[in-house]
Amino acid sequence: MAVSVRMDPLLERELEVAAKRKGMTKSQFIIDAVERSLGRKNPYELMMALKAEETRPEYLAVAKAFEGYEQAYDTDASRTQLLEKLKEKHGGSAG
Repeated sequence: MAVSVRMDPLLERELEVAAKRKGMTKSQFIIDAVERSLGRKNPYELMMALKAEETRPEYLAVAKAFEGYEQAYDTDASRTQLLEKLKEKHGGSAG
């Protein structure tokens, strides 16, 4: 079902920028905001669903495969990788 909404041009511009920053269309952004407002996207419920998913056998099997291995976090390499992805996505120079 289509819905038309009139809004102040400045507010619409903010909507465009915010949607672009999240990689969404304006429609997706508005739908997400309405769902949250109606309580259909409750962050607490989403977190609980993720925690329940972590107890699934497939998840536990993957976690067990890496048991005993230290998962080092290389800050510099991660930063470089992140900046490259941002450059690819948005162009220009990041950093």
